[in-house]
Amino acid sequence: MRRFETSVQELKAQVLEAVAELAWEDRLATGVLDIPERVVPGPEAKMRCCIYKERAVVSSRVKMAMGGDHANPSMVEVMEIACDECPVTQIEVGNACRGCIATRCVHTCPKNAITIINHKATIDHNKCIMCGKCVSACPYGAIEKHQRPCERGCVPGAISMGEDKKAAIDINKCIACGSCVYQCPFGAIMDKSYIVDVIEMLRGAARWDFRVYAVLAPSVAGQFAPATLGQIVTGLKMLGFHDVAEVALGADMTAKAESEELVEKGRLLSSCCPAFVDYVEREFPDLAPLISSTPSPMVMIGKRIKEKDPRARVVFIGPCVAKKKEFQMGKTMGTIDCAITFEELYPMFESKGIDPETLEETPLDEASGYGRSFAHSGGVAAAVAEGLKEHGVTDEQFKLRAVSCSGIAQCRAELMKMSRGIGDVNFIEGMACEGGCVQGAGILIRSPRNQADVEKHAKEAKGRTITQAVDGVAGPAEPAKQ
Repeated sequence: MRRFETSVQELKAQVLEAVAELAWEDRLATGVLDIPERVVPGPEAKMRCCIYKERAVVSSRVKMAMGGDHANPSMVEVMEIACDECPVTQIEVGNACRGCIATRCVHTCPKNAITIINHKATIDHNKCIMCGKCVSACPYGAIEKHQRPCERGCVPGAISMGEDKKAAIDINKCIACGSCVYQCPFGAIMDKSYIVDVIEMLRGAARWDFRVYAVLAPSVAGQFAPATLGQIVTGLKMLGFHDVAEVALGADMTAKAESEELVEKGRLLSSCCPAFVDYVEREFPDLAPLISSTPSPMVMIGKRIKEKDPRARVVFIGPCVAKKKEFQMGKTMGTIDCAITFEELYPMFESKGIDPETLEETPLDEASGYGRSFAHSGGVAAAVAEGLKEHGVTDEQFKLRAVSCSGIAQCRAELMKMSRGIGDVNFIEGMACEGGCVQGAGILIRSPRNQADVEKHAKEAKGRTITQAVDGVAGPAEPAKQ
């Protein structure tokens, strides 16, 4: 199975695996205190100043692996014991400063925060507003903006430095995109895990007479390589899942309904990314009425499963931290009972000694290539265009003018244009993660190959249309038009 991208992910997986093993055996209450020494046996420290600091960090991770602080509504939390190594975010003058007489830095500063002392630019950090104008003005590149990785990665500006110089998350700005989780080099920020809830659900299925279904996001393609999707499906059934379904089929249903809604309303913002939806509602409330009322693909597939099986319990498995928040806040209309990431599925396999690479394949082929392409930027807009085509809507009747936004920065730019009446875009596909779900915060590894894997998976739908997928009809054998 593919290795993780960072040592932070490996540590996270170790903790999750240890918690999962105890949960399967119903020994969490008696064994949880032993996890720090199991993960950090010593005697030499490998990551921090000493093994005691390392074990303290692991203890915080154990808490997050068991759901985190239940009094804290944020889906991501700062583990304070782990957050103490980053330099203070500020603009600084380096040794390259020549004390030039042009003093462009002085003249460009809007707050008079720069003065020349002993022939060198000096910044008064009590006045500096971090605008960066002096950085651009210096001809020597001597002025640099040093920013903590978590702050730099948080486009909505939800992370700041507290009085104790540790990261602090503003829940009124956080959209749970998970960028800070990925960006923090010390792993001091972690998303809450519901892995214990999933295991308890699987253990209690027979006793309480319900059946647990796993719904896999299309970005799973290639994530567990060299294991195939069919082998992952077999592995999920070995974990105790009654059956497995494609979230991509839910995406087909979303595309079909959203294309109809777009024609009816004239303008629309996509609803598939909960972080994007949250961002619009917080920062562009005037555009919030344009958010599609069509449920997300996760909700769509969960709804279909529960309509067919009243005893169903549905667990979403994908690359997304925000999906966990969508579930936590009750925005899934009772269709989803829990949500975990690919990062969390891996240790679940490990905790039961399951190696998907060695398993037989179980076929999973329900969706169209358009539904599977929801996983990367541009896929939603393409599916909506196909939905219009399959509904017989011509350009003369309705002309789709879509824009696909990769990352919150692009989303913000396009939303500002629409809010101000600039341009003629009538459909905004918003993805909080740059590149789309294929580069989500909960994947095993970030790589350009992720999109290629999804595109290959889309072609394997063999030309099945959106309508055929939604109606459960097998498509023709020719390659899909992507």
